[in-house]
Amino acid sequence: MRLSRCLTGAAAFVLAGVLAAVMSLTSAEPAQAGQTGLRAADPSVLRVGGTYISVQSTGGGIAVRQAPSTAGLASAPAQQVWSDSRDLGEVWAPEIVRDGSRYYIYFAAGRGAAHRMYVISSAAPDSGYTAETKLALPDDKWAIDGTLFTFDGQRWFVWSGWAGDTNVEQNLYIARMSSPTTPTGARHVISQPRESWERVVGNPFINEAPEAIKDPNGRLHIVYSANGSWSEQYCLADLRLRAGGDPTYVWDWYKSNGCLFGSDSATMMRGWDPTLHVNGPGHHSFVLLDGDIDTSPPAGPRFPLMFHAVPKGTPYAWENRYWYTGTFCWWGNTTYSRANVPGPNTDTGWSLKFFE
Repeated sequence: MRLSRCLTGAAAFVLAGVLAAVMSLTSAEPAQAGQTGLRAADPSVLRVGGTYISVQSTGGGIAVRQAPSTAGLASAPAQQVWSDSRDLGEVWAPEIVRDGSRYYIYFAAGRGAAHRMYVISSAAPDSGYTAETKLALPDDKWAIDGTLFTFDGQRWFVWSGWAGDTNVEQNLYIARMSSPTTPTGARHVISQPRESWERVVGNPFINEAPEAIKDPNGRLHIVYSANGSWSEQYCLADLRLRAGGDPTYVWDWYKSNGCLFGSDSATMMRGWDPTLHVNGPGHHSFVLLDGDIDTSPPAGPRFPLMFHAVPKGTPYAWENRYWYTGTFCWWGNTTYSRANVPGPNTDTGWSLKFFE
């Protein structure tokens, strides 16, 4: 029987001397998730000291909020940090990242097939940002939802994009970065929406909004959103890199066998329950200290999460999405299986549980 490491894994880490860090990460967070007053999509949140910092698109610009808790972000003043003075087009899903002493905001901008990734940076989270620079991602194809992380000393950029110049499907790609603003080498596909449970709603079928996190054994995960964001089938799923695996090799990644956070019981991975209060939860943000995956939580307690969703009883539409506070924890001894591809058919390790 699978045991919940939400409850049983903490004791060993307490003995290892991490209780103070655990309490620091969780003390400001509510015990239950909840709908915030922020009617918006695509949250990106990190914690620096005791301050929670979020970023969001504001039509033709980008705004930053700061608050002493995730729940307080909705009522915090929005400070405009960038405006689309060059009329780049639609501004989507900004992601705030801290790398060293600087803040970087990555965002997609463009119209139709012209969407590409851009970046701005500053020494302060809410002012002084540089002009936007287009990221020179390999192959220069349509790209959205990009974010930077560092794993085993190497910077990586992961995003959602097209293989070619037409909207056939949205895949997840990864590339090395030689600096926070400079991709190097090729792009590598790590996930395509080919499983039945991530093809319930399509035209195109979608993998998007990837977010990196490191599990208690040090293995890399990319948690992403599947199915169309315009439907209540939107959900979160997991990619887990095999132990010692190469992040650029697609068959070193093992995909969860269903949604891990969603509102349709038919698409959920066995042992994972659908949401009770929201429809279509997705495009999440792990609220990590400094946004650094090396501060990913240990096994044991729940940790803060932000995601967008539509409250049950409300028509599912983009304009009805709200930011929600939630929590997540690690769930041990979970097997992901696959067939008819290179490498072992199964991989067992940590997965994640998400809570409204």
